[in-house]
Amino acid sequence: MHMRLRNERGNALIETAFTVPIVLLIAVGIFEFGRAYQTQQVLTNAAREGARQAVLEGVTDAQVTTVVRNYLTSGGLTAVDPVITRTVSINPAGGCPCASRITINYPFNFIVLQPVARLVSRTATVGAPITMQASALMRNE
Repeated sequence: MHMRLRNERGNALIETAFTVPIVLLIAVGIFEFGRAYQTQQVLTNAAREGARQAVLEGVTDAQVTTVVRNYLTSGGLTAVDPVITRTVSINPAGGCPCASRITINYPFNFIVLQPVARLVSRTATVGAPITMQASALMRNE
């Protein structure tokens, strides 16, 4: 009986060694996707702020870009430069601008999950930054 108990003591250690990395990967995944969701929300709100600025009369693309960059900076997205595009829709009947669309493309890096993915697969696209996009359309008054 004593010999049998001594042989089973190592099982708990082995089970822990297998389950702890899986639990940690799940926990890190939850944090990473939460950070990605927060980044998407900041991008969406920055696009809205840019669209609000873009519909004002006499506003240049540089002013719209400044408003968007300032919002992204205040939201904590300062690591890389986003691609900000302003598109103005022209009313075919009157020839005046009827709407402005602001589109933001932002490369997003997962801090932990991308290096782990690179360990699993050596493909060039695995572990590369994903491009998040946010767009806002606002009508000119």
